Amino acid sequence: MTAKVIKGKEVAQELRAALKEEVAQLKTKGIVPGLTVILVGENPASQSYVKAKAKACEEIGVASEIIKRDVSITEEELLNEIHHLNGNPSVHGILIQLPLPKHIDEKAVLNAVSPKKDVDGFHPVSVGNMVIGDECYLPCTPHGIVELIKRSGEEISGKHAVVIGRSNIVGKPVSMLLLQESATVTIAHSRTKDLSALTKQADILVSAVGQPRLIKADDIKPGAIVIDVGNTMENGKLVGDVDYEAALEVAGYITPVPGGVGPMTITMLLKNTVDAAKTINNVK
Repeated sequence: MTAKVIKGKEVAQELRAALKEEVAQLKTKGIVPGLTVILVGENPASQSYVKAKAKACEEIGVASEIIKRDVSITEEELLNEIHHLNGNPSVHGILIQLPLPKHIDEKAVLNAVSPKKDVDGFHPVSVGNMVIGDECYLPCTPHGIVELIKRSGEEISGKHAVVIGRSNIVGKPVSMLLLQESATVTIAHSRTKDLSALTKQADILVSAVGQPRLIKADDIKPGAIVIDVGNTMENGKLVGDVDYEAALEVAGYITPVPGGVGPMTITMLLKNTVDAAKTINNVK
């Protein structure tokens, strides 16, 4: 058996092409979807991420603004900035690039973003709505993961999904989204005993822990859908949580690293921004 590779880069390109057409249609109605990113400090990784988001916005016609603030900004000043953006009708999505300086309460800042413009899906109202299945902007990476699983063509309903990782950014929300797709979900983490016994039961295996080659071929159920969210630099090379080459011989479907989940994250951010522009302007 050789696994079918789920190429996130190709799926992302298809979705972006559709979004580009949607944005063009909105512009004929005088609506230009707008995303504003707040970047505090000079973190090189954060700067790189922000540039990638701005480039993606430009690609599909979304207006993007990057607000750069010095690391010395006070929490009050940052909250005032967000309050201003909440009231700006040309801004449909607000994203706070993390991490923030230690003197700023990250939770207070994220909570200050209006749920109507919370295109990252981090606000407690957004998270609560996601858990109960109400309409909200879904967190980008988990949303992208579910989209990739669907693109495999396999049914999620009734499958046993094992998610390794319990972070608020990936592990917990992707578990909730898979549950809503009627999968039976098991969440594993650093204190899980006999992890391999669990992963061998998984029809869908999602690993999001950042431990290179944690998942070996022997840990995978033959024919399983394997989604690798791992993203670790090792000897100058980006590697995932899964021993990819070995897993190819066992899994039914698998995402590569790089080129798997990564490209989907910004794409789902773009989708949320376009959806926010439609919602705020009452466009069906």
